[in-house]
Amino acid sequence: MSQPSSPFSKQQLLPQEEKLEVLRQKGELFIGIPKESQYQEKRICLTPDAVGAITAHGHRVLIESGAGEGAGFADLDYTNAGAEITRDAKKVFGCPILLKVEPPTLREIEMINPQSTLISALQIKMQNKEYFETLARKRITAIAFEYIRDEEGAYPAVRSLSEIAGISSVLIASEIMATEQGNGLMFGSISGVPPVEVVILGAGTVGEFAARSALGLGANVKIFDNSITKLRKIQAHLGRTLYTSTLQPKNLSKALRRCDVAIGAVRGKDRAPVLVDQTMVENMKNGAVIIDVSIDMGGCFETSEITSHSKPTYTKFGVIHYAVPNIPARYPKTASVSISNIFTPYLLKIGDDGGLENALRYDKGLRNGLYMYHGILSNATVGEWFGMKSSDINFLIF
Repeated sequence: MSQPSSPFSKQQLLPQEEKLEVLRQKGELFIGIPKESQYQEKRICLTPDAVGAITAHGHRVLIESGAGEGAGFADLDYTNAGAEITRDAKKVFGCPILLKVEPPTLREIEMINPQSTLISALQIKMQNKEYFETLARKRITAIAFEYIRDEEGAYPAVRSLSEIAGISSVLIASEIMATEQGNGLMFGSISGVPPVEVVILGAGTVGEFAARSALGLGANVKIFDNSITKLRKIQAHLGRTLYTSTLQPKNLSKALRRCDVAIGAVRGKDRAPVLVDQTMVENMKNGAVIIDVSIDMGGCFETSEITSHSKPTYTKFGVIHYAVPNIPARYPKTASVSISNIFTPYLLKIGDDGGLENALRYDKGLRNGLYMYHGILSNATVGEWFGMKSSDINFLIF
């Protein structure tokens, strides 16, 4: 009896070669981290733990000697994590990928090799046209970490540093009140003692974390913002009912007259709006404290003037003003760990994708941070601000 014929040929029944997806080839990154040169800047982009994770993936990290000391990380910590240490700043700036907290100075840009990649803050309000022209001449690809978006469309670097600034504003106010020129009040829910009154202008991330800290220390908190949605969100996030109001001058003036601490955390498109005029400040209590977190965008108190970490306060109309533009740098170790947590996954992803070019193609959030592509300005906001021609990055990459 004949066997039934098979629908497959003998050749088809033999084991076949497996066809696998061809993965993108990994690229080896060579990252340089110079010592920050800006006055009072002690932060560093990568912690030793982050460097350990990056070098474990086969990448190289070259760090200028002493770059991490301000944040409490010694050269030996980085050496043990697999980094190379050098005292020659030119060698570090000569790396194909450069990581910085602050944007490089014009003198530092001159040390960067043509066609290199720069990842740092941009700080558009503090830049000039010459900065972008110098980058363009060197055909540098530059990414601003404060413009990078995550998968939810938020800005992770801005949020992390805003959380630090919000918490810091309350801690700083507490320290100032305990000094000789302060009013001698203490944050804390002390039995029989009226709580400290805190007014917060702005219901964003800074405002939320300032409120969270102040409430945790037993203060009475009043939050002002013109966005009802933000006020509703902050109530939900804090999990409690508290005084919220739109920015009506009558209500705001009344709250400021009674408060012990006022925190300005409102940002604008080009400049922070001035919400508190001189008359309102004059009517505040003697010894009251103003913390103007918005000072890096001009400040939201009319009486605010930029100060530094070495001389952070001054007194005007009997009110103590604190207006340091770079508050997170006051806590360099915490801020460095926070920045490092944002940088590390992106650097590993750039390596896994086979380099920055591929990573920019696949990651819209990273692409959002790009403002210079091989010397071509790709950020429309920067172009409008400085009167320069910009090109759409989507046409440049694809």
